[in-house]
Amino acid sequence: MATTTRPQTRTINMASAPEEPVPEPVTPRKRADGGRFPLQVERQTTAWYATYEAAETAGTETKKHYPILQVAVYDGVEMNKVIELP
Repeated sequence: MATTTRPQTRTINMASAPEEPVPEPVTPRKRADGGRFPLQVERQTTAWYATYEAAETAGTETKKHYPILQVAVYDGVEMNKVIELP
């Protein structure tokens, strides 16, 4: 019975931890840092804005291009507004 020898073992070196932290992905339960005014199209939040005026402007532009969609700006503190075409 002949004995066989195993090939020499190798050492695998793991990469060190990254220097910059990797940002966590934005999920529906975790909103992006964009502001307190979410713009919703068909009850789906599409973007967050720092000011109400910016959110309303973006909502008006969306409503102009797609008039059949329901577009609204929400604020959990003060007001909610559904955007209508003039």
